[in-house]
Amino acid sequence: MPPTHSTKQRLLDAGMALLLEHGYHDLGIQALLEATNTPKGSFYHHFKDKEDFALQVIDQYMGHVHAGLDACLDDPGRPPLKRVRRFFELTQQSYKKEGYMGCLLGGLGQELSGVSEVFRHKVDGCFSEIAKRIAACLDEARENGDIPATADTRRMASLLVDCWEGAALRSRLQGSAAPLTRMLDFYFNAAVVR
Repeated sequence: MPPTHSTKQRLLDAGMALLLEHGYHDLGIQALLEATNTPKGSFYHHFKDKEDFALQVIDQYMGHVHAGLDACLDDPGRPPLKRVRRFFELTQQSYKKEGYMGCLLGGLGQELSGVSEVFRHKVDGCFSEIAKRIAACLDEARENGDIPATADTRRMASLLVDCWEGAALRSRLQGSAAPLTRMLDFYFNAAVVR
């Protein structure tokens, strides 16, 4: 692996944790450089500016999200609804490991959507892509008769993502998985099942 790639990757990895903990506005480039032992010139070699850096961190984060979606939603050994729930349960486990800091997309979306069209569109597009992937699995559940034949799976998937993000915020505020668990239980017991 070339050194420039490992430097960029080190910055992105550290940036994901720092953005989650501090947010965009409180993330100082100098703190990132110190955390990764990287010279300032190396940062600007890989990124145009702080915005470009944060957008690339989001892309990396979405790579992890898509890998999780692939692992769960494409699992033929589980029924579709269990695949969807499994994705969120595994996400919940990662939140626990991070100290219930919540979702990077949700945090950045709350912080930046009112001040940056670029971030607003980026984060909204990410949520839409997640919902689209979930809706495809819900389509399968509908075909199997696990949810009503009249169910609007696109709307159901969007609602699930919206509810998850709200529960992720409450989870961060409380430092607990309880809001996430309650939301999943409610959704899968009341909203999905006939």
